[in-house]
Amino acid sequence: MDMRDQLEQAIREEPVLLFTKGSRMFPQCGFSAAVIQVFEEIGEPFACIDVLADPAIRPALVEISNWPTTPQVFLGGEFVGGGDLVRELHARGELAPLVRRARAAAGA
Repeated sequence: MDMRDQLEQAIREEPVLLFTKGSRMFPQCGFSAAVIQVFEEIGEPFACIDVLADPAIRPALVEISNWPTTPQVFLGGEFVGGGDLVRELHARGELAPLVRRARAAAGA
């Protein structure tokens, strides 16, 4: 299975998936840290994939999302956006319901 297939499988399987620079515990950029913090505040389970862990991840991810920057957020298998959009959704109170809906649809 190539990297794109692996990422697409993870996107299908994880109801709330963040692609970040660094891990959930040790983000490697301020944007990734800010997005992780938003999801921590929501308090629902989420998964992270570190795009720095393998050089093949970032180009495969860009092919999937057609979005050049990281972090990237997928809810219920759908690309939501990057850091700025996710923080805006959270500030307006719109992100948490989307997260809960994605988790409920997945039976999580």
